[in-house]
Amino acid sequence: MILELEGVSRRRDDKMLLDGVDWQIQKGEHWVLYGLNGAGKTSLLSLINAYFFPTTGKVTVLGMEFGKTYLAEKLRSQIGFVSSSIQQKLPPQDNAYEVVLSGAYASLGLHQETTEEVDRKGVEILRELGCLEYANRNYHTLSQGEKQRVLIGRALMADPALLILDEPTAGLDFIAREELLESIAMIAKKPEGPTIIYVTHHIEEILPEFNKTLLLKEGKVFDSGDTDKLINSEQLSRFFNIPVTIVWTNGRPLLSKRVMS
Repeated sequence: MILELEGVSRRRDDKMLLDGVDWQIQKGEHWVLYGLNGAGKTSLLSLINAYFFPTTGKVTVLGMEFGKTYLAEKLRSQIGFVSSSIQQKLPPQDNAYEVVLSGAYASLGLHQETTEEVDRKGVEILRELGCLEYANRNYHTLSQGEKQRVLIGRALMADPALLILDEPTAGLDFIAREELLESIAMIAKKPEGPTIIYVTHHIEEILPEFNKTLLLKEGKVFDSGDTDKLINSEQLSRFFNIPVTIVWTNGRPLLSKRVMS
């Protein structure tokens, strides 16, 4: 079991951020966490990364139960977390290669001498993700798509059991988005690769490799299960409270609002 949430709620002041969330993720599954802005996705990710504990409920991530042991650093070392918020925290002088290598040490910036093994692994990951040609360029001069690839490479350096991609295509144009999604699909197809949680509020980004989906709405689980059974016109019309149409093309869903005559 990668993740197990049982009746998890999180209250801050008078606001319920998460309310009775149940979620189980088995090793080898790849999940989409789908919800609109304000649905509670960020709170749920912060919880999984042990940045706070639940107000009520039981949380077990990678076999570590919250409250039973001090787990924050140990847990986060096994989770690859990719978020645009990390970009601004990276040292301004680091190049793409150094950013990737820093993932081996779970540091923001490369502050120690690396080993030959770490260096080789960094080159291999850069090559696999198509980043090798700009490995020596300053990270902050890269395009948004290039930056996201490098951050994914950084996350993979530690061989995480769980890889969380928090809206990785935000701000990308169509071509850059599709190129990044191809890289993510490649990672998902690897038998020895990490379990992936892909966070988005864009239905069309759901890849065939993501066979499980959790629909989060107003801090509650609206539904969860097999993607191909969950993502349909009827279910999402209920989810959005407006009539919508889902059309599956090339193994991916396309969403549009239904025009009422």
